Formats: sequence, structure tokens, C-alpha cells
Amino acid sequence: MTQPTQSSSRSDINLDQTTKTEECKENISNVQRVWTSLLAGATAGGLAKTVIAPLDRTKINFQISQKPYSAKAAVVFLINSFQKEGLLSLWRGNSATMARIVPYAAIQFTAHEQWKRILQVENPETAVPVKRLMAGSLAGVTSQGLTYPLDLVRARMAVTLKSEYKTLRQMILRIYKDEGFLAFYRGFTPTMLGVIPYAGTSFFTYDTLKHLVAEYSHYTSEIPGMTTALSLLCGAVAGVVGQTSSYPLDIVRRRMQTAAIKNRHYQTVTSTIVKIYKCRI
Repeated sequence: MTQPTQSSSRSDINLDQTTKTEECKENISNVQRVWTSLLAGATAGGLAKTVIAPLDRTKINFQISQKPYSAKAAVVFLINSFQKEGLLSLWRGNSATMARIVPYAAIQFTAHEQWKRILQVENPETAVPVKRLMAGSLAGVTSQGLTYPLDLVRARMAVTLKSEYKTLRQMILRIYKDEGFLAFYRGFTPTMLGVIPYAGTSFFTYDTLKHLVAEYSHYTSEIPGMTTALSLLCGAVAGVVGQTSSYPLDIVRRRMQTAAIKNRHYQTVTSTIVKIYKCRI
């Protein structure tokens, strides 16, 4: 009698595990799914943003500056910030980031699961690609729309000194007093235009790569830590694709968000794009 190969045995085991996972998902109520999605999204978003906070602050400063970006210039900015204001200055604005990113990531993660359920695209094998893109885009619009004012406050804290605005509360009160309530939504249009391709392509790419990894997991199932490493790689690639697709609009929104502080005038998306192009910044 022919004995089954080791590879086919592993494939059967992986198939059984996938089937059990899908059965567990079906047994979880939608309320339970919402709560677990909120917790997972909030935790992942908070940890990720805290780790890259110094680089994120550096990015925002170059986005609104006339200085050309280079790796050397980025390092110089980090060193100067450290020498002038101390190590914690590299995380300046991170409290505003946490106030925004925790609810943002929680809402986005949960909204994505719910939009997939509504659009019936929970299974990557049978889902229409356009609907999968829609689910990601709608999740991004939902989360960004609900947390946008905190994104604006975070951007302003990232480009100001501690001596100007010491706390998140002080920044919020100053914006409201000097510019009015609508100032909290400055740059909202390019943000919405940018989040559609960003969230759509990033979620689409991640789901697609995750499905491919699961399909060929029998090649890596016996390598310790490989599953986790591949999941991180899928997330990294998805992030690069999403950020690249929306980066020009990200620059536009940062210019509009910080215009009042830098004494510049960026009123509309079109005029901001024209000014950036003319200045060759």
C-alpha cells in the first residue's frame, strides 16, 4: 500500500487547521467579533505608532518644509532634536498620536471586518477584487472621518517646540480660540481622498498575501517563527503599497493642517498642489 508523503500530510494538517479556524469564526457572534476587533486594532495601532514615532515626526517635518529630503538630513534632524530638547522630544506629539491612533486603529480594524461582512467578501477565494478594495476603502473613510481632529492636532504638535505647546489640551484650546471649530477639519478633503486608495490597497494587499501564505504554508510550517515572520512581511508590504499610493495627498493634507503655524496659506486642495509644484519643494 502506498504511504502518504510527509508534504501531503502537512497539507492535510494545515487544511484541517484552516477549517477549524473558519468554524471558530462562524461560532463567534458579531458582537464578540466587534469587541475582539476593537481590542486587536487598538493594541496593534498603539504599539506600531509608538515604535516609529521619531521617524513619523521626521517625516511630517520634511513634508511641510522647503528643505529637500535625504537620509542624511533626516538623521541630522533627529540628532538636533535630541541635542536641543532631549530624547523624549523624538516622541513629541506621541500623546496626541495615541489619543488618535488607538480609536482610529480600533475603528478601522473593526469597520473592515464589518464592511467585509456587509459586502460578503470574507472569503478571499470567492470574493470579487473590487468589493475587497471597497471594504478596505470604506473602513479607512469610517475611521478617518471619526478621528480626524486628533490627526490635525498630532501634526501640529509634531512641528512645534515644547516651549510653544506643552500639552495636547493646550494645543486644542489654542486652535479653537484662534481659528475656530472648523480649523479642526482643515485638510479634511485631501485626507479623505488619500485614505480611499491607502486603506483600500493596503487591506487588499494584506488579505491577498495572507491568503497566499496560508495556501503555501506546508513549505514553511516546520520552520520555527516563520509564520509570524511572514505575517509581519505581509503587513510591511501592504503598508508600503498603501502609503505609496496615497503619499502625494498625504503631503497636501500636512501642509493644510499646519498652515496656520507656519504662517502660510493653503486654502484648497487644488491651490495647495499648485503651490507645492511651483515651489518644487
